[in-house]
Amino acid sequence: MESLLLTIAVLACPVGMGLMMWMMMGRGRGFGEDGNAQVGQLRAELDELKAERAARTEGTR
Repeated sequence: MESLLLTIAVLACPVGMGLMMWMMMGRGRGFGEDGNAQVGQLRAELDELKAERAARTEGTR
Protein backbone atom coordinates (compact mmCIF):
# COMPACT_ATOMS: atom_id res chain seq x y z
CA MET A 1 0.00 0.00 0.00
CA GLU A 2 2.84 2.35 0.86
CA SER A 3 4.57 1.75 -2.48
CA LEU A 4 1.29 2.44 -4.31
CA LEU A 5 0.96 5.83 -2.62
CA LEU A 6 4.59 6.63 -3.39
CA THR A 7 4.10 5.69 -7.05
CA ILE A 8 0.99 7.86 -7.32
CA ALA A 9 2.80 10.78 -5.70
CA VAL A 10 5.78 10.45 -8.05
CA LEU A 11 3.59 10.23 -11.17
CA ALA A 12 1.22 13.04 -10.19
CA CYS A 13 3.60 15.85 -11.17
CA PRO A 14 4.59 14.76 -14.69
CA VAL A 15 1.09 13.58 -15.55
CA GLY A 16 -0.39 16.87 -14.32
CA MET A 17 2.20 18.87 -16.26
CA GLY A 18 1.51 16.92 -19.44
CA LEU A 19 -2.22 17.42 -19.01
CA MET A 20 -1.79 21.18 -18.55
CA MET A 21 0.44 21.45 -21.64
CA TRP A 22 -2.08 19.47 -23.71
CA MET A 23 -4.92 21.75 -22.58
CA MET A 24 -2.95 24.91 -23.42
CA MET A 25 -2.09 23.66 -26.90
CA GLY A 26 -5.76 23.03 -27.63
CA ARG A 27 -6.74 26.61 -26.83
CA GLY A 28 -4.26 28.06 -29.32
CA ARG A 29 -6.01 26.42 -32.26
CA GLY A 30 -9.29 28.23 -31.73
CA PHE A 31 -8.30 31.74 -32.84
CA GLY A 32 -8.64 31.48 -36.63
CA GLU A 33 -10.46 34.37 -38.29
CA ASP A 34 -11.63 35.96 -35.04
CA GLY A 35 -8.07 36.35 -33.83
CA ASN A 36 -6.95 37.85 -37.14
CA ALA A 37 -9.88 40.27 -37.13
CA GLN A 38 -9.06 41.35 -33.59
CA VAL A 39 -5.42 41.94 -34.51
CA GLY A 40 -6.55 44.10 -37.43
CA GLN A 41 -8.85 46.13 -35.19
CA LEU A 42 -6.12 46.65 -32.62
CA ARG A 43 -3.65 47.77 -35.30
CA ALA A 44 -6.19 50.26 -36.67
CA GLU A 45 -6.82 51.60 -33.17
CA LEU A 46 -3.08 51.92 -32.60
CA ASP A 47 -2.70 53.88 -35.85
CA GLU A 48 -5.52 56.23 -34.77
CA LEU A 49 -3.90 56.81 -31.39
CA LYS A 50 -0.53 57.50 -33.00
CA ALA A 51 -2.15 60.04 -35.33
CA GLU A 52 -3.89 61.76 -32.39
CA ARG A 53 -0.62 61.93 -30.47
CA ALA A 54 1.20 63.34 -33.49
CA ALA A 55 -1.52 65.98 -33.93
CA ARG A 56 -1.22 66.99 -30.27
CA THR A 57 2.55 67.31 -30.41
CA GLU A 58 2.30 69.38 -33.61
CA GLY A 59 -0.20 71.68 -31.91
CA THR A 60 2.04 72.33 -28.90
CA ARG A 61 5.08 73.34 -30.93
